Amino acid sequence: MTEPLLEVQDLSVRFGGITALDHVGVNVAPGEIVGLLGPNGAGKTTLFNAISGFQKPDSGRILLNGEDVTHLLPYERVAAGLGRTFQHVRLFSNLTVRENLLVAQHRHLSSGSWSAMLRLPSWRRDEERAEERAERMLDMIDLRAWEASYPPSLSYGTTRFLELAAVLSLEPSVLLLDEPASGIQQKEVEALGPLLRRIRDETGCSIMLIEHDMGLLLELSERIYALDFGRVIAEGSPDEVTKDSRVLSSYLGRTRRAHASA
Repeated sequence: MTEPLLEVQDLSVRFGGITALDHVGVNVAPGEIVGLLGPNGAGKTTLFNAISGFQKPDSGRILLNGEDVTHLLPYERVAAGLGRTFQHVRLFSNLTVRENLLVAQHRHLSSGSWSAMLRLPSWRRDEERAEERAERMLDMIDLRAWEASYPPSLSYGTTRFLELAAVLSLEPSVLLLDEPASGIQQKEVEALGPLLRRIRDETGCSIMLIEHDMGLLLELSERIYALDFGRVIAEGSPDEVTKDSRVLSSYLGRTRRAHASA
């Protein structure tokens, strides 16, 4: 059996008397797209925060590419191969699309400030690699038409795609996507599924995503974990999970009741 690229083992997170994650275990295999399903408050974002280093777990371990990263800082996990987007886009509004892609890579360049000031060969090589990655992302994410534009002039959907391109320019082996379809137009949602598959196929990265657009989540995911009250209540293919009685009663049942009362 192939070793998972990302493995979360028996992870628990508590906020005072509230248990946000209760001995959660999930894994993502190389090249796999895995979805997280669950109602608001189920623990999905807390799990992402713990994996990416923004939330300290009370117990459990997080392995990335076989390395225990449980106690690493967020930027150290990025260096180890983890990439993440957030529900709210974070970009430099005073930089162009191309410049945002270049700046995103600077903390991972091997040459230091002295090399840059003296324009040494190591600095030039770093700059060339950064330019190559930016060029690749402009084409892969279809941002070429906006490369000289500034984020405030872009549609919200395009800024979300730019954030995705900036994260991908760091060449992560595992990519966490927190509601990538949130707030974007329907035509952009329709383009998102094929785009994420292309990203997986062309870069080889594994993807785990939280997404409230059920159609997109079920279409895109090869495997799904369902969470409720901080616990994994089901795991399997989209068809298996959506037919699971625990999922039907916890998530899909709540959704139907909410629609009925609206």
